[in-house]
Amino acid sequence: MVEDEIEPAEMLSNFLEMNDFNVLLAHDGNKALELIEKNAGDIDLAVLDIMVPHVNGKEICRIIRKHPVLSDIPVIFLTARDKEKDEIEGLELGADDYISKPASLKLVKAHIESLLRRQNPQNSKWIQHGELFLDTSGKDLYLRDKRIELTSTEYALVELFFQNPKRVYTRQQILEHIGGDDRFVFDRTVDVHIKNLRLKLGTASDMIKTYRGMGYGMNRDQLTA
Repeated sequence: MVEDEIEPAEMLSNFLEMNDFNVLLAHDGNKALELIEKNAGDIDLAVLDIMVPHVNGKEICRIIRKHPVLSDIPVIFLTARDKEKDEIEGLELGADDYISKPASLKLVKAHIESLLRRQNPQNSKWIQHGELFLDTSGKDLYLRDKRIELTSTEYALVELFFQNPKRVYTRQQILEHIGGDDRFVFDRTVDVHIKNLRLKLGTASDMIKTYRGMGYGMNRDQLTA
């Protein structure tokens, strides 16, 4: 939720949390973008005021609609700007709902619940570590908003590490995972795949760590809390 009026924001946030919602609250656009960057995989819906400092609600909506993880989440504009043209513009930007302030806490909650009921939570499953986002449904990996082209073997490696981020795998364990029934693969094959994967990860290459004498896994110092 992005709302620059502190008291109403706290009231709505507390009310939603009392009704079993987890709320990430930002009072300005910069803080909102920071929360998006750190918590994208855990965000199911956005409630945006339009007139907030730094980055306004309309721009935040545009960013959400282009985001690899958040592009399909419901977006509600909750704003005092109640002119028809503002509502039309908000909906054209990709918002799903538009609520004029002042609005009761129960009304906002009802709109949120209505939009969440329409969502199919099984459409996609995302895992985030740092600036990397893995779509295990579509089998795609993104660095921020850029899709990374992976071979099937490289994807299998990424999925293995992402789903078990605190585990270190030996080369033999990795071979068994990526080799399937192919008995003619060798330890050095793993090293080559890891090297190629790191090259494709670019600035996020340090997410894959070599544990000397043990094998490979996610860099625990870089994991998303």
